[in-house]
Amino acid sequence: MNTLLPTVALLDTLRTNAALEDEGACIGPSISLLRHAGHLRDSGNASPRTTARCLAKVASVNLSVARLLEGHVNALRLIELLGTENQRREVNATLEQDAFLGVWGADGADPLRLDTETGTLCGSKIYSSGLGTVTHALVSVDVASTTQLGLVNVRETCRQDSDRWSMSGMRATRSGAFEFTGISSDAVMWIGPPDSYMTEPTFIGGVWRIAALQLGATIGLVETVSGQLADMGRLDAEAQLIRLTPLVMRALAAEELTRRAAEFAESDAARKTPERAVALSASARLLTEEIGLQAITASEQSLGLIHFDKTSQSGRMARDLAVYLRQAARDALLLRVGKHVFEAQTLWDVMP
Repeated sequence: MNTLLPTVALLDTLRTNAALEDEGACIGPSISLLRHAGHLRDSGNASPRTTARCLAKVASVNLSVARLLEGHVNALRLIELLGTENQRREVNATLEQDAFLGVWGADGADPLRLDTETGTLCGSKIYSSGLGTVTHALVSVDVASTTQLGLVNVRETCRQDSDRWSMSGMRATRSGAFEFTGISSDAVMWIGPPDSYMTEPTFIGGVWRIAALQLGATIGLVETVSGQLADMGRLDAEAQLIRLTPLVMRALAAEELTRRAAEFAESDAARKTPERAVALSASARLLTEEIGLQAITASEQSLGLIHFDKTSQSGRMARDLAVYLRQAARDALLLRVGKHVFEAQTLWDVMP
């Protein structure tokens, strides 16, 4: 990923596009803007702290685009870590053309698997973000009682079902279902050894990227709300400042935790102490979720009924954030953090 942060002009355009994309405009042009700005390239030298800031900045103006960018970054990282040199070279070659990657892990009623007798894939993935925009998806496949990662060309429109995505928010991501049945295993680029997908510190240890998106979207929502209040001459009211200022303070603290989690999770030290990477990244993800929920409530209280108007920018941003915050297995993450924290000799040992 390009180590440069997105420019103000790029962010302004992505912000403008967000409203149009929510109403049905294709998200592809926004992804093309990121491509032309260099943010989709593979860059092994990218600073994790800068990557976290970049994801947060994009999420602050367009959470749906940021969600797809995060999937692309995640896929590149997994291929870099688990793929062979030839596979990395081949993927990099596709990036020079028009490839855009995603990671699709959610199985529906018919889990994705490899039929070893026919040598073809069977089943589907749900919540597959970026239908029609993602060209190659890194998917988890059940293979002989193991989980194998495979990179699959997902351009075939006849296999896409965007009608399966009927959420109130994040509509622009077109996160529907994709049918894999009948795709030959020869068309799959198998990445890494069996069961490597869910190893740490790259699985839960990688949720610092989710934390970055949650934080960025929260900051963007608060900025939008404060701007609307200023336009109405209500921002100076003590009640508004008391309500919004603690959110900003917590967000500033959460950003440092997120960037520290990113830096540690991508370090050599994380390979030796993967549970510490898990605890840090999960802590950042849980904390930014809490702040995001508080920001949604504060937005409703600060703006009142106008926040719920269908044309309201703050309302749209809050809907997107509310849907994105609902990641799976929140309680399991909290328990895992707690066990790591209180098994440490001192609480100081938790931090790198």
